[in-house]
Amino acid sequence: MKIGVSIPNHWGVEDAQAMLALGPLAEELGFDSIWVQDHLFNIGAIRERLDNRPYYHPLPLLSYMAATTKKVILGTSVLVLPTHHPVNLAKYLATLDQISGGRVVLGAGVGGEGDEFNLLGVPIRKRGALTDESITIMKELWSNPYPSYQGGSLNFSEVRFSPKPVQKPHIPVWVGGSSTGARRRAARVGDGWHPNGVSPEDFSAGRREIQELAAESGRNSGDIVMSVRAAVAVQPDWPSRNALPGYDADGMAAAMDAYREAGVEHMVLGLNSGDVAAIRRVMESIARDVMPRLG
Repeated sequence: MKIGVSIPNHWGVEDAQAMLALGPLAEELGFDSIWVQDHLFNIGAIRERLDNRPYYHPLPLLSYMAATTKKVILGTSVLVLPTHHPVNLAKYLATLDQISGGRVVLGAGVGGEGDEFNLLGVPIRKRGALTDESITIMKELWSNPYPSYQGGSLNFSEVRFSPKPVQKPHIPVWVGGSSTGARRRAARVGDGWHPNGVSPEDFSAGRREIQELAAESGRNSGDIVMSVRAAVAVQPDWPSRNALPGYDADGMAAAMDAYREAGVEHMVLGLNSGDVAAIRRVMESIARDVMPRLG
């Protein structure tokens, strides 16, 4: 099982340089990937948590880390696709894949913050269809020498689009979410499934469903990477009961092993804190005391 860690771009860290240093540290400690999250406004629950403190745009952070790391996967967990223009996003991600040497994974989701959709003028009821369309457009732009698309919001025919990603046929798209729609989308068009906050038992059930759906549609279910993002408490007084105990090596090892047994191939640890020093301590502890025990 591969193991990644989140970079707290969504936790109001005022010292951007201290936050950015977590990327090279993750690589040095032996983690396989680093991940960032996505929202454009501090709104709803995010505003309650951050008020006006920073929520950094995910893609510039990954661009910076492409230059300060050499081998870790650079992932989004997840980008809210309906709030981004698919052509602009495809261009940025293909460029990032080029400058990183083919290390990008697009974790993609439909989103659910209604007020943010309203502010952006995006109809939330169409978020599923817009996500499907965005994935189709980006894969077409990434893989076809003369991309064409005729659809609901965009129409183009035999255009030129560059650069193409290093990864062929395209950048892997890991479908976020644990809903029925997300599972069906992962089985139909996903290169991976990437739910957030599901138990090992629910993950195992979802994995079986996706494999069955993929087989029914003629896909090789073995081509779909099974991933999960799990929240990690970096200190004992963290309020969420469902978070993995990052401060307890034995508890972390047992919890992570349960996910491995459930079929997780790539686990992303959501280090949910704006305390960069505490995050560093937990990363070092997991690398030293937990990862060697997972095999």
